[in-house]
This record gives sequence, C-alpha cells and structure tokens, in this order.
Amino acid sequence: MPTNREVKDMTPALEALFGNRTAAWTLLFLQSYGEAYATRVADTFEIRVNLVQSQLRRLEESGLLVSREVGRTRLFTWNPRSLTAKKLRNFLEAELKQLPKDVTQKYFRQRQRPRRPGKPR
Repeated sequence: MPTNREVKDMTPALEALFGNRTAAWTLLFLQSYGEAYATRVADTFEIRVNLVQSQLRRLEESGLLVSREVGRTRLFTWNPRSLTAKKLRNFLEAELKQLPKDVTQKYFRQRQRPRRPGKPR
C-alpha cells in the first residue's frame, strides 16, 4: 500500500480537485497507460475493486472515458471526441512529471508485456 508520504506527494492537486484519492489514482493510471481495467488499477494501488469500478463508471457517464468489452473484462480508454478529456490529459501529464521518480517507477512504469522466456532478470 502506498505510504502516507507517497500519497501526499502523488496527487495533492488531483485529490483536491476530484474529491477523493481513488479518482486521482485512476486518472493518473489512465494517463500513464492509456487504458485500464478496474482490477489492474485496484491491484496497483492496493485498493478495493468496487471503488475503482464506481470511479470508472462515473468518468464514463461524464463523457471523459469510453469502454469496450474484451472477453469478460471491461476496458476503459479516454474518449477521443471529448475536448475536456484532451485538456485534462495535458494537466495529468504535468502532474505525472512532478511525481518523485520512485513513485513513478513503482506505480506508473509497470511491465506491459510478458518477459521473453529465458531472459535474465
């Protein structure tokens, strides 16, 4: 679980703007990876899946996100038609750049693809 210091450094402006930490983390995750599903966000930040699901649904209902089914998983991405989403992404990108390197490495630079078999760690 993120320490209090990481949480403080991570999203002070976003948490104040969006009213809760889950929304801030979800938005930063989406900005960093471009797409997200609730379980992955919840596992990354060690929070309950239903909290992330409700934030993703709320953001989709507001028009910032769109989703599609991939197998049994609902995958969320930014709405390319939303001007507000484009402006928000610029703000989030600036916020990501201000994060300490250790926080960025831990939460926003996870491997996206499996390792090649036999590759040394």
